[in-house]
Amino acid sequence: MLTILPAPDHVAAYRLSQTLTAEDLDAVMADIEARLSRHEKLGILADLTDFTDMTLAAAWKDARYGISKLWELNRFPREAVITDKGWLTSFVELLSPAIPFVTVRAFKPEDYGKALAWAGDIEGGPNA
Repeated sequence: MLTILPAPDHVAAYRLSQTLTAEDLDAVMADIEARLSRHEKLGILADLTDFTDMTLAAAWKDARYGISKLWELNRFPREAVITDKGWLTSFVELLSPAIPFVTVRAFKPEDYGKALAWAGDIEGGPNA
């Protein structure tokens, strides 16, 4: 399930809970594309606290969309992941240095406000 969260227009903020479907991914992609039409760069916030799984169709759409954005990674300088799962925090910490132009940082659920502010500070640069 997808919930688009309130955030400044230059931050695409989502709560992904339970099982993500292809329709949910369609909504995320449409929201991101609309924001990209208004802003050169976007911060991303993904609250994965209650996320459990995604359908095969959703995974396929996610992979295709991600590949289509490879040449535009500089448009997404900061991505905040909210999670209370240690393995996901470790994955984010391992993955972040491997993605050029993008800094991905994990936050605990109680630090939601800090995560939103950090994701929105896209002028501070990817490593600030």
